[in-house]
Amino acid sequence: MGQSILGTRMITQIGIIVQDIEAVSQAYAEFLGVEKPTWSWTDPVEVARTEYMGQPSPGRAKLSFFDCGQLQIELIEPDDQPSTWRDYLNEHGEGPHHIAFVVDGMKEKVMLLEKHGMSLAQKGEYPGGRYAYLDATRDLKLWIELLENNK
Repeated sequence: MGQSILGTRMITQIGIIVQDIEAVSQAYAEFLGVEKPTWSWTDPVEVARTEYMGQPSPGRAKLSFFDCGQLQIELIEPDDQPSTWRDYLNEHGEGPHHIAFVVDGMKEKVMLLEKHGMSLAQKGEYPGGRYAYLDATRDLKLWIELLENNK
């Protein structure tokens, strides 16, 4: 067996698209036996520098996180603006959207995945780092999110 394309097999997060973050957060909290986390909005385009399909995008989402050991569950309720989240909800409904990996060298990893047929669809920044969504639905049947944290 060879080395993984990203140099890691450690999935750090599963992202799930939802219509109602309040209801689904409550359901996960009850299922996991934890307190329901407070959701927050992603930053606006001026802060996050969000790009979708190569263009600046005002698309935002409500996010709620559940830490489950080494794996985090991210619930995502998109607004109505263009984004990978909104498109996924419109086309597929609620459900698993992505698996995420923490990487070093975001630009190089994006180029590497693009060489493997996974196109960059959305990218942006968050406090302490940056993210990129690559379309791996042809082969892997979901999106890949790369997370790079500042050192």
